[in-house]
Amino acid sequence: MSNQTTLTEFLLLGFSDVRELQILQFVVFLVVYLAALVGNLVIIMVVALNRQLHNPMYFFLGNLSFLDICYISVTVPKSMANSLTNTKLISFSGCVAQVFLVLTLAFAETILLVVMAYDRYVAICCPLHYRVLMNKMTCAQMASGCWISGVLYSAMHTGNTFRLSFCRSKVIGQFFCDIRQLLKISCYNTLANEISVIVCILFFGFLFIISIFVSYIHIFSTILRIPSAQGKYKAFSTCLPHLIVFSLFMSTTMFTYMRPKSKSSLYQDLLAAVFYTVVPPLLNPMVYSLRNKEIKDALGKMLLRVVLIKNAS
Repeated sequence: MSNQTTLTEFLLLGFSDVRELQILQFVVFLVVYLAALVGNLVIIMVVALNRQLHNPMYFFLGNLSFLDICYISVTVPKSMANSLTNTKLISFSGCVAQVFLVLTLAFAETILLVVMAYDRYVAICCPLHYRVLMNKMTCAQMASGCWISGVLYSAMHTGNTFRLSFCRSKVIGQFFCDIRQLLKISCYNTLANEISVIVCILFFGFLFIISIFVSYIHIFSTILRIPSAQGKYKAFSTCLPHLIVFSLFMSTTMFTYMRPKSKSSLYQDLLAAVFYTVVPPLLNPMVYSLRNKEIKDALGKMLLRVVLIKNAS
């Protein structure tokens, strides 16, 4: 019983015990983290400084970039520090904070992607009512709702997980604190917790996917009726990046949490976790900027302004 009540730390799973590979993982994660950080900060700056981008679509894109910065910062720096110092420790309170923040940000990001689909639906299918339906107050309420929903969802699952005691092992089979892995080392029967997680993922996953699916059926049917090829291309270019990001995020998350325990392996779990915690924040700026002419034009103008100011000084 004392082991159950005096637990003060956990051990996170590393990608390798070989020192050279630990250094390699640190370097790879550092490059990925800096690229994600710079890419998302650039989008936030471009959206904030360019008046032409002060509309709902780019407001939500800026929010997505801010969420991505927070999301990747919760897991990757700790994993890098552990690899560099050749340690696997994370404190109990640090683990609680990591679970809470990962769930909050992941759920908030998923809802934000659904909101962005609704924004595209209104813009393309109801253009005459767009400014009325997507006014500043509505956009702010939608963005706030994403964060509040994420906090509530996370508080429920974090509380249900850490009311348990952990005694089977201190080793968490993941490079960050993950509910699925924490339940495996609990002293108690975790069936109720596992059912709760699966039911929530199925319910919200189904709800989000149906919402996206219905939105894009209307969007694509409207786009196909646009007479000009340029109009069709512009409409598709604002929708396809969103679909790519949503599909990647949802597929890897559901793959990780919906697989039976008998078919899961540590390295598959590690790889899947990288795809839904590290890859989206890295790819989102590339996907949105490379496919979006307005972002590229605004970025070009901003860089040109910086060069002119530097030359003038």
